[in-house]
Amino acid sequence: MADGQKYEAVIGLEIHAQLATESKLFCGDATSFGAEPNSHISPITLGHPGTLPKTNKKAVEYAIKMGIACESAIEKNNYFARKNYFYPDLPKGYQISQHTTPICVGGKVAIQVNGQSSFVQLNRIHLEEDAGKSIHDISPTDTCVDLNRAGTPLIEIVTEPCLHSAEEAFQYVTEVRKMVRWLGVCDGNMEEGSLRCDANISVRPTGSTTLGTKVEVKNLNSIRNIKKAIEFEIERLIGLVEAGETIIQQTRSFDANNDTTFAIRDKEDANDYRYFPDPDLAPFQLTDNYIHTIKETIPALPNQLKQEWKTSLGLSDYDVEQLTENKEEADFYGKWIASTKHYKAAVNWILGPIREYLNETGKTYPTLYESIPQLNELLELVETNQLSFSNATGKVFKGIIGTNKKAIQFAEEHQLVQNNSTDQISLWVEQVLAANPDKVQEYKKGKKGLIGLFVGEVKKISKGQADPKMTTQLLEQKLAQ
Repeated sequence: MADGQKYEAVIGLEIHAQLATESKLFCGDATSFGAEPNSHISPITLGHPGTLPKTNKKAVEYAIKMGIACESAIEKNNYFARKNYFYPDLPKGYQISQHTTPICVGGKVAIQVNGQSSFVQLNRIHLEEDAGKSIHDISPTDTCVDLNRAGTPLIEIVTEPCLHSAEEAFQYVTEVRKMVRWLGVCDGNMEEGSLRCDANISVRPTGSTTLGTKVEVKNLNSIRNIKKAIEFEIERLIGLVEAGETIIQQTRSFDANNDTTFAIRDKEDANDYRYFPDPDLAPFQLTDNYIHTIKETIPALPNQLKQEWKTSLGLSDYDVEQLTENKEEADFYGKWIASTKHYKAAVNWILGPIREYLNETGKTYPTLYESIPQLNELLELVETNQLSFSNATGKVFKGIIGTNKKAIQFAEEHQLVQNNSTDQISLWVEQVLAANPDKVQEYKKGKKGLIGLFVGEVKKISKGQADPKMTTQLLEQKLAQ
């Protein structure tokens, strides 16, 4: 194991996020995943002579949305450039990109590592079209090319070289994926290639301000792989330095079978892409009013909601982290607490029985909006000890959800209403203690854990109607005599 204390890793990430538009960046070809190879193409996608591209307005809107959410400066005067290079799945022989004039400049993304909050600084977010896909595992002798993805709109989110560990990178990509999904600009499905990441990694002596020779690990398609690839590269690079070897600037790929990277090609000099403004695409200008209109459509972001719910509702860090993992869930909670004061109880219901119900049925949170009055009734019945939490979240919840039935009516029909009568519960307690004299003696000799057994027995003979809190109190009183 190389000595990680002597060296500091410096990491910069480039995330390509496929924008959730229905059509491509410069033509009307569909962008949906999973179609037959080369079925989402047209003369414009293929770059035939005489064809004229036209910019997708929705893609521009999505890029601005992401920039505003990241507190980037929005560039008002924009144009697209041709990035010239040859690759078999690049049908035009160039890629249309914004690399030299990004639509979003600077910005930051908040992350938390080991309980410590910090910001990852962004260099830019720019628009560009995707290339196609070369497939090497269909034919033993040929590479197949699928151009369905060619021309799909992307934003490339580029950080400064400001990350210093695989864990920071892991948290950053997790946060970016959550953000693009939250904003609705990208589905974030890494397994479908909608979100891909390239990692630039170098090492230097701790305390040095000079960047070391970097390697780039391309097309990492899962957050786990990003972390594993960076961990491996940091160890590999430190090992080379320790051995007195020269680090070569390389492009590498990740082998998920053994969590290692391997060289694809050496990269001695920077590529000369010969950028120049695309002559077929008119520059476009953004007005303050247009940017403001887009800003108005951005929902409250996770960090805003976390702070608000902690401050005004008294929720814990754990609760707000859980609730803001999924926008539909956060929206549902926000809607629910507008009609109840049982804020913490509502969290417990969402993190437990409601998630379980949605997983089992395949339904989504919007289908529960009409059931909020029933959920409020259930909360009230539990809070006033008329229903046990287990009966409320189990039989009653599942029995009334999706119907017009009232919770109390269902509970009464099925004899689930909790009995709070001291006299009645005392009778059940006495029956249980009389039926278990040996256990009573063990309890009195110090085996206090048996209280749970007695409570369970009372629950059985009362068919779940005995109030557990009162049952426990009466049991402890009787057993103390």
